[in-house]
Amino acid sequence: MSTPRQRLSPEERRVQIAGAARSLALEEGLIGLTQRAVAARAGVTGALVAHYAESMEHLVAEVFSRIVGAELEEIRAEHGADATAEGFEKFVLSLLDGGRAAVTRVWVDAFSLGRRNEPLAEAVRASSDAWQELLAGFIDARVAAGVFVCPDASVAAWHLMGLVDGLNSQSLVSWGDAAARADLTLPLVRRLVISRVHTRGLEGPERTP
Repeated sequence: MSTPRQRLSPEERRVQIAGAARSLALEEGLIGLTQRAVAARAGVTGALVAHYAESMEHLVAEVFSRIVGAELEEIRAEHGADATAEGFEKFVLSLLDGGRAAVTRVWVDAFSLGRRNEPLAEAVRASSDAWQELLAGFIDARVAAGVFVCPDASVAAWHLMGLVDGLNSQSLVSWGDAAARADLTLPLVRRLVISRVHTRGLEGPERTP
């Protein structure tokens, strides 16, 4: 005789569906988040997903925010206490070593799908703001420590985000020499944002912007 399936509370069911959607997104990207796929991963009917999700657009946006938010907190915990120039380089390289490819896929899908999904577009904008704030905070901490000279940390952060996003997007289609990407990144960072970030010791004498 089979054991009756335990009935979950509405909140438990929402958590179950959100967790299934998150794991699916990390495996297949946001593009894999269909009602049918989420239902299959959660072991429920599509109708149940539709009942507990405000809409698939909102579910995709929620999953994106949770994945990106978790990565942001992980990075803050791992790199936030190190205000050295070497620590900043280590941080930048950690974004490009391929270890975060699953989250990169989520970001790339979000930029594309967000054109037709306004809740997702709003989530992308908010997460981009949070990333810019994190990067600017890392730079400002080094300015305060006398390691960097930077007249506008927010603009410097914007430059760095563009560089990292571009290189990581290229890596998803295996374009360019993956082995050389890290070696080329730091010189590019120094050149592209040299008017914004000057590292004493790593760049030589301090320069005037």
